[in-house]
Amino acid sequence: MTGVDTPDQLRERYRHERDKRLRPDGNDQYIQPVGRFAHYLDDVWAEVAPREPLVDEVTFAFIGGGFAGLVVSARVSQVVGKAVDEALGEAVDDIRIIEKGGDFGGTWYWNRYPGAMCDTTSFVYMPLLEETGHMPSEKYAHGPEILDHARRIGHHYGLYDSAVLSTEVTSLDWDDNAKRWIISTNRGDAIRARFVAIGAGPLHRPKLPGIVGIETYGGHSFHTSRWDYGYTGGDPAGAPMTNLADKRVGIIGTGATAVQCIPHLARSSGELTVFQRTPSSVDVRNNAATDAEWFAALRDGWQQEWLENFTTLQTGGFVDEDLTMDGWTDLAQRIRDKAIENGDFTPEGLTKAYHDSDDEKMVELRARVDQVVNDPVTAESLKAWYRQLCKRPCFHDEYLQAFNRPNVTLVNTDGRGVERIDETGVWANGEHHELDVIIYASGFEVGTDYARRCGFETTGRDGRTLTKHWADGMISLHGIHMHGFPNLFLVGPNQGANLISNVPHNFVERAQTIAAVLTHALDVDATEVEVTAEAEAAWVKLLEDGGRTFGNDPDCTPGYYNNEGQLASTEGRRNFLGFPDGPMAYFAYIDQWRSTGRFEGLEFR
Repeated sequence: MTGVDTPDQLRERYRHERDKRLRPDGNDQYIQPVGRFAHYLDDVWAEVAPREPLVDEVTFAFIGGGFAGLVVSARVSQVVGKAVDEALGEAVDDIRIIEKGGDFGGTWYWNRYPGAMCDTTSFVYMPLLEETGHMPSEKYAHGPEILDHARRIGHHYGLYDSAVLSTEVTSLDWDDNAKRWIISTNRGDAIRARFVAIGAGPLHRPKLPGIVGIETYGGHSFHTSRWDYGYTGGDPAGAPMTNLADKRVGIIGTGATAVQCIPHLARSSGELTVFQRTPSSVDVRNNAATDAEWFAALRDGWQQEWLENFTTLQTGGFVDEDLTMDGWTDLAQRIRDKAIENGDFTPEGLTKAYHDSDDEKMVELRARVDQVVNDPVTAESLKAWYRQLCKRPCFHDEYLQAFNRPNVTLVNTDGRGVERIDETGVWANGEHHELDVIIYASGFEVGTDYARRCGFETTGRDGRTLTKHWADGMISLHGIHMHGFPNLFLVGPNQGANLISNVPHNFVERAQTIAAVLTHALDVDATEVEVTAEAEAAWVKLLEDGGRTFGNDPDCTPGYYNNEGQLASTEGRRNFLGFPDGPMAYFAYIDQWRSTGRFEGLEFR
C-alpha cells in the first residue's frame, strides 16, 4: 500500500499494518525462560550470601523492592509507624521489603543494558526527590543514577534495616485463625505479616520469543535485562563494549529497550544485525543537564505540582504552563489546541481532535526518519504506521542515526518476525544470518496470569487463589483491594489511574491510600481489612461501563499496551481497565475517598 493522502487512506494503512501482525496465540507467542533458558532469570549483579531461614512476624511486608515497594514502604513507615507505636506501645522497625534481587531498584536493578534511561522526564519519574533532597543530573536520567536513587530512598527511610534481599517469594497464604499472611520463600523463610502489599511491577519477568529452533542456537545469547558485560565488555555507565569489535551481533526486537541500546551496540560491534517485526516511533529527546541554580529555586511542593501538571496535560487537560515540555505532553497539547480551534468539546469532537493531532504528529515522525536515515529502503522500513500511543513512544537522538553506520544492517520482516533459529544464526525473509551472539530485546510479561508474572500463588480465605478469583480477568476495588483477600493490597496502575506514561505517579497515590487505610485499621484495632463483594463488583462495573482501557484503538498494532491485540476478551478488557474519567479524575476521587475517613466499600473487623 502506498497512497495515504486522506484520513481514510491512513486508517486503511494502519489497519493493514495491524492485520499483518495479529496472531491468534497472543501472549502465548512468547515462552518463559525455563529449562535451557532458566539462567536468564539468575541475578547476575549479586552473589547470594547464605543465611538462616527467617521464622518471625512483621506488621507490614511489601513484596518487591522497586519504586512501588520503596514509595509505599516509605509512606507507611512515616504514617503507620507512629500509629502502631501508640496503639501497641512498642517501637516499630518491622516494615519489611522482600526482594528477589540483591538490592533495591526493581526494573532499574535488573535492566542495566547500555544506554538505559527514563523516557519520562526525571523530575516526575523519580519519586520522593524533595523528601530525599536529590537533584536529577539530567532531564532524562540514565539507569545508574536511577538505581542509585532507589538505594537513596531505601537508606533515607531506613528500609534496608529489615529488608530481605536475594529472596524470592514462593507462596503467600492467609491464615484465617491467626489473621496473618504467611510468606514462604526460596530461602526457607516462613514470615508472618499482619498486612501485605504486592508490587511485582510491569517490567519484572523477562520473556523470550517463541521462535522455532531457539533452543538449538550454539552461539552466545542473553536477554537485555541480564546484560552480559563479561561477554561484551563495557559497563552500565556506557564504557565501550570492546569485546564486540570482531563479533557478528544480532538483536531481536526494536522496542523501547532496543532503541536505547542499539546505538551503543552499533558503535562497538564488528557487525550488527537488527531484526525488526514492528518499528517504534522515535521522536526527538533533546536531553540536557539540570541547571543547579534553577533547581535550587524550586518552591516547596514542586514535585507534586509537576506530577499533576504532567498528568493533566498528558491526558488532555488544561493548565497555564507545560512544566515538563516533553514528547508526552506535546501530543496532548496539540489535541487541546485542535479542540479549541474546532470549538467542539463533545466526546466526538475530542476524538476527532485526537485523530487529527495524532495524524499530524505521526506524519512529522515519519518525515524525521527520512531526514535522518540515508538509505531510502531502510528509512521506509523504520517508519511507524500506527498511532503514537499504540506502543510505547520512544525518544532518542542516536537510534535512527545508528542505521547510517556501514556495520549496521536492518532486517525488516514486515510484521512476520524471525522465521527460525538454528545452531549458527537466524533465518529471516528466507535468508540466513550467521551470528556470534544473539541478544533478545523481547521485553517482559505483561498480559500473562498474575501468579505467573509474580512467580508465586496467593491464596486467600477458604483456599481461594488469586488465579481463580481473576479467572475472568482482574476484579478489585480501586485496583488495590480484593474480596476474600483481607489485609492485602496491590500496587500498580491497573483498575485505577492506569497512568502508563508515568508509572511511579500511580505508586505515589497508592502509597498515600494504603497508609490511610492502615492508619484507620490500627486506630480502630481492626484485625481484618477487606473489601465487600458488592463494592468490588460495583467498581468493576463502573470501569467496564466507562470502557477506558489503554491502547484500545482498533487501529493499533499489537503489543503489550493492548494485550497483543486481544482486548476483545472479558479478561483482556478487565486487566487493562482504568477510571472512566482518566488519571487526574481518579487521583482526585481516591484522595477524597481516603480523606473522608469513611473508606466506603471496606470492612474493618
